[in-house]
Amino acid sequence: MVIYASDHKFPTVEHIDPLISAEIPDPNDDPELYTLVSDFMIHGPCGPHNINCPCMVDNKCSKGFPKRFRDHTSVDMDGFPLYRRRDSGMFVEKAGVKLDNRFVVPYNKTLLKKYQSHINVEWCNQAGPIKYLFKYINKGPDRVTVSIVESNTSNEPDPPFDEIKKYYDCRYLSACEASWRIFAFDVHYRHPAVIRLPFHLPNQQNVVYGEDDDIDLVLNRPSMNCSMFSAWMDCNQRDEVARELTYVEFPTKFVFKKDERCWKRRRPGGFAIGRIHAVSPTLGEAYFLRILLNKLKGPRFFDDILTVNGRKFNTFREACYAHGLLDYDMEYIEAIQEASHSGSGYYLRTLFATMLTCQTLSLPERVWQKT
Repeated sequence: MVIYASDHKFPTVEHIDPLISAEIPDPNDDPELYTLVSDFMIHGPCGPHNINCPCMVDNKCSKGFPKRFRDHTSVDMDGFPLYRRRDSGMFVEKAGVKLDNRFVVPYNKTLLKKYQSHINVEWCNQAGPIKYLFKYINKGPDRVTVSIVESNTSNEPDPPFDEIKKYYDCRYLSACEASWRIFAFDVHYRHPAVIRLPFHLPNQQNVVYGEDDDIDLVLNRPSMNCSMFSAWMDCNQRDEVARELTYVEFPTKFVFKKDERCWKRRRPGGFAIGRIHAVSPTLGEAYFLRILLNKLKGPRFFDDILTVNGRKFNTFREACYAHGLLDYDMEYIEAIQEASHSGSGYYLRTLFATMLTCQTLSLPERVWQKT
C-alpha cells in the first residue's frame, strides 16, 4: 500500500494511465517490457480453453477474465476502476491460445522492470479496499477453541463461567504483532493529546466516595473543593499568563497535576488540546456556562463569569445576553454545526427540537435556515 502525500494524490481517472497499464506493449518499441508482461502479467488461459485452471469456479473465471475492451479508463457504478484495454491486435500465445489485452493483469512498468516478477498494481480510490488490506494483514490465522463437557442430568446447573480464564485461553499473538513488539514498534499512540475539561455550577462539583466511607470525612477532604475547574480559576489568581487564556486554551500552556490538584506551566515542547465536556441545552444554566467558558479569559471566581462591564448578573444566561453571545442565535447555530461533525441526522433534529421546547431561540427561523 503506497499512500501519497496530499499534494501528490491522483484523484481522477486521467492520472491512472501513466501509472497503471493493462495492455500488452509493442515488442518493437520495448522488447524487455513485452517479455516481462508475457512471462508474469498474463492471466490464463482459462475458460473453455482450460476448464481445469485453478481460477475456474462454476465454469467461470473467478477473477473476471477475459475483461472487456475499453478505449478509455473509467470508473464503474461501485466506484472501482476499469482500466484501458484497447483492441490493438497485440497478443501473447500460451498453450496454443492467443491471449490479448483482455487477459492482462494491471501492472506498473517501472516496478515490473525493476523486480521482474508478478506485481498486480491497483488504484485504491475508496476507503473499503484500504480498510480491507490493513485488517487482512493484521488478523492472523483463524483459530477456534472447542471443549466437550459431560453432563449427567439435564437439571444440573451450568458450571461457573470464568471470564479471566477464557480471556487467557483465547489470547493469541500473531506473527506480525509479535515482531512489532520484539522490535519495540509503536503499537498504538495518540497525537496530540486531548484533555477533557470538566466544569460545574457553583458548589455542584462531582464527589467520588465509597459506600462505606464516613460522610463527614468525605466533606472534610482537602480535595473536596478543588476540582480541575476550580483549580483553573485558582491558577488565574496567581499567574498573569493564565489570565490570557480561555479554559479550552489552558492545556496548551498548562498541565494539571492530579496528585497536587493544581495547574502548572507546561514544559517547553509540550502540547495538548483542550475539549470542554458537551452539554445539552436542556440543562439550562450549565449550557450557558459552557458558552461563557469558550469566550472568557482569566476569571478568578464564579462572580467574574457573571459580571459584565462592572454589572453582576444573577444567571449565566443573562451574562450570555449581556456579552452579546446569544444575539441572532449565533451560539445555537454554532452548536448545531459543531454537532454535525459527529452527530446523525436524527440527533441534529432532536437537538433543534430541544432548543425549540426550551424556548431559548430568539429567531428559530434563522437558526433553521442557517443549519
